[in-house]
Formats: sequence, structure tokens, C-alpha cells
Amino acid sequence: MSMSVPGSGGNDKVMSDINTTPLVDVMLVMLIIFLITIPIITKTVKVDLPDARNIATVTKPENITVAVDTSGAVYWNGGSVADRTQLLNLVVAEARKVPQPEIHIRADRNARFEAVGRVIYVIQQGGLVKVGFLTEPHSGG
Repeated sequence: MSMSVPGSGGNDKVMSDINTTPLVDVMLVMLIIFLITIPIITKTVKVDLPDARNIATVTKPENITVAVDTSGAVYWNGGSVADRTQLLNLVVAEARKVPQPEIHIRADRNARFEAVGRVIYVIQQGGLVKVGFLTEPHSGG
């Protein structure tokens, strides 16, 4: 280790530069340690995930389609539903069937999430458990 001794030239200036080399060395060592230990710390369960496929929906006669338009109006198999009580009565009647039918929700792209959430809530209150969302297939672009 060397030491800087002022010369006899009378040029006694204070050195104001910071030596950042040790700081950079420490940071690089810490970065390497973190890169090595993070994969060891994050242990995940080995799961074989399914491949995504575009499977056409098979519409069975017992399936029910609930549509929500942009204004929030609800339609049960194409027929208009007046209010939530009527929708709940329709859901409860279908929930009593064995096996329970599936409910397919078709919501307009511009429909408020609140309207769709209300429909899901009523379906949950009515006791139906098989609920799905119908969407347009991806155009590939």
C-alpha cells in the first residue's frame, strides 16, 4: 500500500477525488453472489403445464348463455331479463337441475366490468358452479 506525501514544491492542494474502485469491486462481488444464490432460494414445484389450444366451444342444448350489452342490460338465452331478482330466480331454477348446466357469459367489449360482476355475483348466489366466458377467437395479427 502506498501513501502520497506532499513534495517540497509548496503545492499543498487537498485531494478531493473519491476513489470508487473499491466500491465497484464490492458491488460486482455482491452482484455475483446474488446471481448465484437466487436460483437456489426460489424453489418451485415441478408442474407440467398444459399447452394452450384454441378449442371450439361445444354448445350443448342445456347450456345457458347470459349476455351483457354495453348499457348493462342482461339477456338470458336471448330473452331480456328485467332485474336482478328475475335473474336470480332463473339461476336458482337451473341450479336445482342434476347435472347443473353450464353458464356461458357473453359480455360486450365495451360493457362495464361492474355489470358483468353483478351477473357473476347473482350466478354465485344462485348456486351454479360452472361458469365460463365466451370470447372471439384471436385473429392471429
